[in-house]
Amino acid sequence: MFSRLKEDIACVFERDPAAQSVFEVITAYPGFHALLIHRFSHLCWQSGLRWLARFSAHVGRFLTGIEIHPGAQIGRRFFIDHGMGVVIGETAVIGDDCTLYHGVTLGGTTWKKGKRHPTLHNGVVVGAGAKVLGPIDIGAGARIGSNSVVLKPVPAGATVVGIPGHITDPKAKKRTLALDEIASKMDFDPYGLTADMPDPIAHAINRMLDHIHVLDKQINTMKKVLNDAGMSCSEPPVPNLDGCEIADSYAKDKNEKE
Repeated sequence: MFSRLKEDIACVFERDPAAQSVFEVITAYPGFHALLIHRFSHLCWQSGLRWLARFSAHVGRFLTGIEIHPGAQIGRRFFIDHGMGVVIGETAVIGDDCTLYHGVTLGGTTWKKGKRHPTLHNGVVVGAGAKVLGPIDIGAGARIGSNSVVLKPVPAGATVVGIPGHITDPKAKKRTLALDEIASKMDFDPYGLTADMPDPIAHAINRMLDHIHVLDKQINTMKKVLNDAGMSCSEPPVPNLDGCEIADSYAKDKNEKE
């Protein structure tokens, strides 16, 4: 028990630079308190003391603003930063070294009994306000951006943003992270976001614009051939789409600095 407590306290210092002392973590971190209360309520739930489990979870919600169903399964070194408004459903499964921020919901999409909530594999980070809904798998090391709504499985190592969630780089290689590297400052992405993250919507629109430009050139070539052959094509010219691309602000700033 004491080794688990040491792990829980140590992971706070690894992932929250604002933490000043062990005493502060023990007395003033609601995520730490919610985890301790959940362990008691989960033990009661497994022992068949369902009312006591629900009541202790209810007390934990009142004290911390974090609602964790006593049936949820949570791994080691789990960290909830800030915590207010976090909801974790009954059949949710959370692996080791996962991090949740305030306003996160691990919810269900059906009223039927059975597996209704998501499974987070090791090292997953879910940003503030994100909603992960349904019995889906979030692969190891995945990042869920703030305020995203995720309804489909996410592969290991991927980063998802948007409503509904989109993988920022579908061709990115899946990465397998060692447990001791997941919480390190070099690899840890607070809120599941980084400044240089590509915008999948802008990328898709720009690809479509590139496709339209190619089609325009082909049509103009065909019209020229028809005109040269004596077949008049006098339709108005197709409007020019130059300047319609959606710029990546990060890439622009980076180029300006260079």
